Amino acid sequence: MKEIQNFRQNLLGNASEIIERIQEQWKTNPLPIQLFLLLCLNLVIAPAVDAATGVDITRKAAYALGILGMVIAGLCVYLVVVIFQPERF
Repeated sequence: MKEIQNFRQNLLGNASEIIERIQEQWKTNPLPIQLFLLLCLNLVIAPAVDAATGVDITRKAAYALGILGMVIAGLCVYLVVVIFQPERF
């Protein structure tokens, strides 16, 4: 029982250290973390695209369509912000 408690305490301690490290990296260089999160999100989107189309497209094309959709959504959000808050740019 003590082993399990020690494992949980170590895991929580390591998790908090990892989160702190990610926050530090986010402040200094956010682009690699954003790209990593975008690719992780694509792991959820690409199978949905693949399932919706069936066997008509390849898996590579499904991942490409997922990335393209996320880029288009990001550009839409950026353009809405630029239109409604032009003084920031």
